[in-house]
Amino acid sequence: MLQVNGAIPTSSLELVLNSSLETKVVLGITAVFSLVSWFLIGLKSWQMRRIRRQATRFFAEIARTHRLQDAYHTVMKLPPSPYGRVFREGVNFFSELRPGALRDRSEARDSLSSAQLEALKMVLGKEVSAEREAAAHYVSWLATIGAVSPLLGLLGTVLGVMDAFLGISRGGSGNIAAVAPGVAEALVTTVAGLATAIPAVMAYNHFANRVGTLEGELEGFGCQLVGWMAREGLL
Repeated sequence: MLQVNGAIPTSSLELVLNSSLETKVVLGITAVFSLVSWFLIGLKSWQMRRIRRQATRFFAEIARTHRLQDAYHTVMKLPPSPYGRVFREGVNFFSELRPGALRDRSEARDSLSSAQLEALKMVLGKEVSAEREAAAHYVSWLATIGAVSPLLGLLGTVLGVMDAFLGISRGGSGNIAAVAPGVAEALVTTVAGLATAIPAVMAYNHFANRVGTLEGELEGFGCQLVGWMAREGLL
């Protein structure tokens, strides 16, 4: 039965240090999952804050312009951002349909056909989807860690309980003092699995919500861009 120098373990640290090989393997894998989870949480937090700062600067610069052409030149000077890429993709595609229309309004007398307008919206939608996928990169790993970690902890618990009962059968003793250390050791992996899963699941829900908000903002900006073109008589 699990003991430390002949004595029954009295702390979780002693349980871990003197646990079975199976328990240590499960705890090691769980620790790796936890480190990966916290790394991804830090990475995605930094990325989302950066996107928010880029959005604030982007819309502040756009608000200072009055014409689409001026806005385009302003955006080209800004650091790359999801909003800037959607803007450039839409304007560049429009420029391919109506070369020179932004520089000379006389080129835009003929409005876009319904097929061309639909193609413009599809191009904007494709760019929005690409930006959403980029923002959501690695977020699914948090969901995976959140789902697997409790199961991994449960596996360690089952293995630990099995080992405890095998020890009881070998020792021939079934009193609580003999059973408790083995069961406590088995439950350590459950605690580790839950401690890893809870932050991962909370972070996944948070970042999934942020990605959904970003997608909605980009879609709204795409519609605003089309409306801007229509207001200037470019469509």
